[in-house]
Amino acid sequence: MYFNSDLKAENTYDAIVVGSGISGGWAAKELTEKGLKVLVLERGRMVKHGEYPTAALAPWELPNRNRMTQEEIKDYPKQNRTGYTITPATKHWFIKDTESPYTEVKRFDWIRGYHVGGRSLMWGRHSYRHSDIDFSANAQEGVGTDWPIRYKDIAPWYDYTETFAGISGLKEGLEQFPDGKFLPAIEFNCVEKKVRETVGAKFPGRVLSAGRVANLTQNHNGRTKCQFRNLCSRGCPYGAYFSSQSSTLPAAEKTGNLTIRPNSIVNAILYDAKAKKASGVRVLDAESKESMEFHAKIIFLCASTVNSTWILMNSTSDQYPDGLGSSSGELGHNLMDHHFRAGASGEIPGFEDMYYFGRRPGGTYMPRFRNIGKDKQKDFTRGYGYQGGASRTGWQRNVKELGFGEDLKDNIGAPGPWVMGFGGFGETLPYHENKMMLNKDLLDKWGQSTVTFDCEFKENEMNMRKDMITSAAEMLDASGAKNIRLNDPKDNTPGLGIHEMGTARMGTNPKNSVLNAHNQVWDCTNIYVTDGACMTSAACVNPSLTYMALTARAADHAVKELKKMNL
Repeated sequence: MYFNSDLKAENTYDAIVVGSGISGGWAAKELTEKGLKVLVLERGRMVKHGEYPTAALAPWELPNRNRMTQEEIKDYPKQNRTGYTITPATKHWFIKDTESPYTEVKRFDWIRGYHVGGRSLMWGRHSYRHSDIDFSANAQEGVGTDWPIRYKDIAPWYDYTETFAGISGLKEGLEQFPDGKFLPAIEFNCVEKKVRETVGAKFPGRVLSAGRVANLTQNHNGRTKCQFRNLCSRGCPYGAYFSSQSSTLPAAEKTGNLTIRPNSIVNAILYDAKAKKASGVRVLDAESKESMEFHAKIIFLCASTVNSTWILMNSTSDQYPDGLGSSSGELGHNLMDHHFRAGASGEIPGFEDMYYFGRRPGGTYMPRFRNIGKDKQKDFTRGYGYQGGASRTGWQRNVKELGFGEDLKDNIGAPGPWVMGFGGFGETLPYHENKMMLNKDLLDKWGQSTVTFDCEFKENEMNMRKDMITSAAEMLDASGAKNIRLNDPKDNTPGLGIHEMGTARMGTNPKNSVLNAHNQVWDCTNIYVTDGACMTSAACVNPSLTYMALTARAADHAVKELKKMNL
């Protein structure tokens, strides 16, 4: 059920889930389906499935040709840095920086959406498994700390979450790119097929695969298959991609065990020092600014990496003056994000009589091939993958050309040449000095402390980027591409990947980490953190599928521990 203002005076539940995005939605589903009465607290407004105001609007129906006015942009100075998120078609999904500010020692682009469903309505939907190579790399290289789990521990939960969510993709049989439970893949177009064949023949170990995306290629679990509109960022009324609204929250609501309370900013965890357990949370009503408390046996922090860590850091006591979970000295540290936007693109001659149908939500993906097996790079450790694809240029190519009359009209109406691109997504190492801190001098709209970031990409990432560009160019050249362009934007900084991770990492003991192998806070085991904050390393793949699997696994553990009276 959704929030009723006549909640019982005691405000007590079996479990509290903080946040309703990808991780929070999964926690709500799993805990309610296992019989627990669950309260989901979301700091933003209510959004129900289908309440997507611009989902059906044509380009000419959007204000100012889908461009923001200079006056509007004043509210989004940092959210607007991406160059694509803040438009009239999507701005309602992103917070106003003027209401929720933050500061930076070094530039960090913290892109946020505060509403029921969170960033599950705005994510890129690429869904890949971490491999055993990823889980063991820290230990083998002496970097950061070791993961307390390996691939075998999470593999069944990858199966479980993929089967429910609906992930389209191809099985490739690669150790570093584990196969999963897939719906049929989105098909390659003619140029992508050619490049896949050429690269596979000329570069052993490099495989151009289809993007594994959480977009349905056939009807699935009561949801409709993708319509290839390429308007995913506006919200999908068909439920054709996985989101909390279309998938996990309806499943949780179906149990009758769910209560969602929007406009509820969790300010701190309530800690019972005598019992050494959390007894609940303190909430600030976002509309009335009234403070209140809710209580539960277990708490799942799924508010997103930075916000979950902020809650822990803001939960101070005599025993934990630096925040609950801070005893290891790692809380707030090891902040990671993928570095990307380095690669190349080029024109592929031929295929002028070929085109494609629709606008696909996912293109191609080339899994990591560096530092795999005998490939040992001297300039950097770990690796990267490529996201990209091929398409035909349109009328925009004529903007810089001179022309008039019938010839100009013919050129504008005719498709341009085929272009193929490779955009690298690289792993960032977990550096202790990359961190977030509480800023008590700058307060947000609700009078709360804000966040200061001190985070940067370092030499390993910079060297990797050079290889991203060189390797992309050489594959395009081998595929016969012309007019190859190298891409390496100078403003690429942490945060732009919108994959922030690591500030309350899992580890093997309380001295090297905040969380144990089941995502429990070492200092307070009835608190589980299953969003990006828990990540011990970043790998080079999009992380959301791993958040889903870890959340389902942690919820299963929590319920079993409750039954054993251990929580």
